[in-house]
Amino acid sequence: MATLKSVCFRGSTFPVCPSNFTNTRNTRSSCWRPTQAAVKSNFHLPMRSFELKNRTSPEDIKALRLITAIKTPYLPDGRFDLEAYDDLVNMQIGQGAEGVIVGGTTGEGQLMSWEEHIMLIAHTVNCFGGKIKVIGNTGSNSTREAIHATEQGFAVGMHAALHINPYYGKTSLDGMVAHFQSVLSMGPTIIYNVPARTGQDIPPHVIQTLAESVNLAGVKECVGNDRIKQYTDDGIVVWSGNDDQCHDARWGYGATGVVSVASNLVPGLMRELMFGGVNPTLNSKLLPLIDWLFHMPNPIGLNTALAQLGVIRPVFRLPFVPLPVDKRIEFANLVKEIGREHFVGNKVVEVLDDDDFFLVSRY
Repeated sequence: MATLKSVCFRGSTFPVCPSNFTNTRNTRSSCWRPTQAAVKSNFHLPMRSFELKNRTSPEDIKALRLITAIKTPYLPDGRFDLEAYDDLVNMQIGQGAEGVIVGGTTGEGQLMSWEEHIMLIAHTVNCFGGKIKVIGNTGSNSTREAIHATEQGFAVGMHAALHINPYYGKTSLDGMVAHFQSVLSMGPTIIYNVPARTGQDIPPHVIQTLAESVNLAGVKECVGNDRIKQYTDDGIVVWSGNDDQCHDARWGYGATGVVSVASNLVPGLMRELMFGGVNPTLNSKLLPLIDWLFHMPNPIGLNTALAQLGVIRPVFRLPFVPLPVDKRIEFANLVKEIGREHFVGNKVVEVLDDDDFFLVSRY
């Protein structure tokens, strides 16, 4: 009987039939053997760059106290309104924000194609990267997508990545660790824990495992201040993900700062809240506005507010729709109570009619 030849392929030996080999009884089973490791974990390596001279260190990200989850404005046809976007970012820079999250939940990254998403990160870096830290939301519930988007985000110059745990198609805790570890090696990373949106908490022992990586800049934590205290006691940097809790998180529980939605509207006041020491009076002044912002799921309130302030067009990508008119009137009253001078833009706040809004389903 003819003998099988062996071919070496990346460390595995595969039996191969010679061209003249025949076996009428069991040709298939004689010519094929199942391999022990057809797929290797390190076969597809991330396209990392080790050029460091223009890269941001995790320590630079850890020092940020006010990070704004920046809104993405639209033109009437649903495309990005980059002119309005640039104005929004400039207002953040002028009022003392130190970083922006691009394409996060507030920026409606979930409604963007990846091409739009990476383009907006690149645009922000190109225009503002020397004045403010640009943190790109390149997270996904697909590890493959998260890896690819993070590679692209760092390639276009973002300073750090924001990553969420896999949502909807939830995984095990070991799978969660593996998911995050697959992107942590690429650059400074903030892990985002928001169980209300993902349906799954990231427990402390997962974060403690990930903290072994030098690239873990910290955690954006939405579970509450007791969890924040647990991390800060362990020396892990944390930002509050809840505007209504951020004052106490900063001054009572050790949080470095906040990733804020409200700072889109009142960046100067949010900076004062994060930089100026314990200030329960200012915190109480802002709580009605923050409560209003989150009356409906974010970013519905923010989109409505910015349109009424005249700094963006009243355009919504569906499935988001504006708040009802009674809430729009309530916002105008809040602006008057807090003081129009504290809000972004310089136009008189308006109460828009239903017909003033564009709802875009195809863009």
